[in-house]
Amino acid sequence: MILYELFSFDFLRVVWWILLGVLLIGFALTDGFDMGVGALLPFVGKTDSERRVAINTIGPVWEGNQVWFILGGGAIFAAWPPLYAVSFSGFYLAMFLVLAALILRPVGFKYRSKRESAAWRNGWDWALFVGGAVPALVFGVAVGNVLQGVPFELNDMLMPLYPGNFIMKLLGLLNPYALLAGVVSLSMLLMHGAAWLTLKTEGPVQERARAIGSVAGMVAFITYILAGIWLAFGIKGYQITSVVPADGPSNPLFSTVEHSGSWMQAYADRPWIAIAPILGLAGIALATMGLRAGREVSTLLWSKLGIFGVISSVGLTMFPFILPSSKQPDASLTVWDSSSSHQTLFVMLVCALIFMPIILAYTAWVYKVLWGKVTVEDVERDSHSVY
Repeated sequence: MILYELFSFDFLRVVWWILLGVLLIGFALTDGFDMGVGALLPFVGKTDSERRVAINTIGPVWEGNQVWFILGGGAIFAAWPPLYAVSFSGFYLAMFLVLAALILRPVGFKYRSKRESAAWRNGWDWALFVGGAVPALVFGVAVGNVLQGVPFELNDMLMPLYPGNFIMKLLGLLNPYALLAGVVSLSMLLMHGAAWLTLKTEGPVQERARAIGSVAGMVAFITYILAGIWLAFGIKGYQITSVVPADGPSNPLFSTVEHSGSWMQAYADRPWIAIAPILGLAGIALATMGLRAGREVSTLLWSKLGIFGVISSVGLTMFPFILPSSKQPDASLTVWDSSSSHQTLFVMLVCALIFMPIILAYTAWVYKVLWGKVTVEDVERDSHSVY
């Protein structure tokens, strides 16, 4: 009871905003290189053995890495119910596309080596490509749409409404800025996957990963800068113009929001957040140079830093907005008006403090056990293994 009183409602809201970011970044840092390797698979492996080498670098860990995705969805559902309701409705088509692509990954891993047929295995390799490239692209497209504002409304019962038919909704998601953000995401995760392959493989697979990854890194660097410039001068930001109690009720309609100005105002109000895009650019640049120079461990670490900086820059730029509405700005979801109750956030925090260290410790132990390179000799020694 004493602890409950120590953690105020507004404090817990910020804590869970941070934890949501941690979960999403954790997903990108871990499952991100899985998706990157999948998207690179048809290009870094020219023979069946080489492709099996690439697959075996992620085969034992991808399921554990995907736990971060599940935790992120669970956190949205429990800590931010309005966000869950609005986003999973508005991005239903994107979610369906992501899930359909992700389903191909476990099926591809399990069935690829069940037959010796070259056509059979090549087909599953391209399925694994889709399972890596499509989610990486769609996640970026979703972020690009969030930065522009999602066209939803809230009625008096706080029920989200989306105008337009199926075709209009789909075309609305695939706008130029969102596609640019998608390219940033895809190229960044390709670089990340290449950094992982550089660490875990040798020979031709490693060389091809370095070559492709260095190009992807340059694309990520340039497109991230272009997306930032476009955001600064071509896209309106969102501003809360009314007084919103940080510990008030979770009702977005209680606040007044204007769709005007620029998102870059956040950097004038909180100059310290500029560290995020700086880290993003520095990490991508150093990872790209590391790939070209043939460095291994440091390249992967720099790649992780770049991803951390890029994703953090989005959250910090938008704060306190989580999901702005372009159709009805006053319905925009913020940290202060779209969370669960005080008690729910407190109980969830206690659970997170107990189980998160266990998950992190187990993950660290798994990577320690699986440390080392995967070679052609390893996979050819057991040609009928799962991967």
